Amino acid sequence: MPARLRDNAYLLLTLTALFWAGNAVIGRAVVDQIPPVALAQIRWIASFLILLPFTWRQMREELPLIRRHIVVLTLLALTGITAFNTILYWSLERTTAINATLMQSSGPLLIGLWGLLLYREPLTRRQLAGVLISLVGVAAIVSEGDPARLLRLTLNAGDLAIIVAIAIYALYSALLRQRPAMEPLSFLAVTIGIGAVVLLPLTAIEFMLGARMAPLTLGSLGALAYVAVFPSILAYLFFNRGVELIGANRAGPFLQLVPLFGAVLAVVFLGERFGVHHGFGAALIIGGVLIASRKPASVNRVAADGGGG
Repeated sequence: MPARLRDNAYLLLTLTALFWAGNAVIGRAVVDQIPPVALAQIRWIASFLILLPFTWRQMREELPLIRRHIVVLTLLALTGITAFNTILYWSLERTTAINATLMQSSGPLLIGLWGLLLYREPLTRRQLAGVLISLVGVAAIVSEGDPARLLRLTLNAGDLAIIVAIAIYALYSALLRQRPAMEPLSFLAVTIGIGAVVLLPLTAIEFMLGARMAPLTLGSLGALAYVAVFPSILAYLFFNRGVELIGANRAGPFLQLVPLFGAVLAVVFLGERFGVHHGFGAALIIGGVLIASRKPASVNRVAADGGGG
């Protein structure tokens, strides 16, 4: 990584948000060509194969550490690699890329809720207010600005799936504090490898149920290359380095750029319409996260905040 990029936390974190936003848009674009589980399967196998030449020696040296922590590594792989991305791609068959990227911005708030449940870290009044404001924003998006729709409980299945996926990724982020002391690249390769193996039976079931891939085109091959490299490898490495430079608390708000980038990309490349309810919901979600992420100066805790894609 060039030194100018490696030491620029703001550029690294901005690129992370852009790559994760692109993941939702690309997934929506190829949803009719590649089944969702197969897309996740191909993505992670390709990412693992790309990483392997750079990490296999380190992974071999860390094999005793990997064996001792295989349960934690498997749990992290299941939540952060297997479940989150597969559900996200499944949801993109049923909702828009704009919705997917906007609702991902509630991730940092859900991480705080998992911290409360798992580690008894109480939410402050400011954090609670941020959570409530963000939830109102999510409700505005999934109801398309019609409160009566919430009363009729006519939520889109894709919207609900996105919320579940984000909650799972938030759990992964909260559990990152239990990760073993491995080199970042080998840790990423191991969790990706485990996640890809776990996906194999799910991919087989998907095809047994009748799912089929369309003939690969130049566009779909480009999409596969993008999801294998940018949101899968570079985004994780860039985000980790950004947190190392400025801390997780200051890095977290950059994830709120995901909905902004996602909305622009979806309008430009997919021709989706950006409605008033999207703008209203985005403003509430981002405002809620900014409120919740502000902490007193006396608090100096580095948590594993994350977003995903």
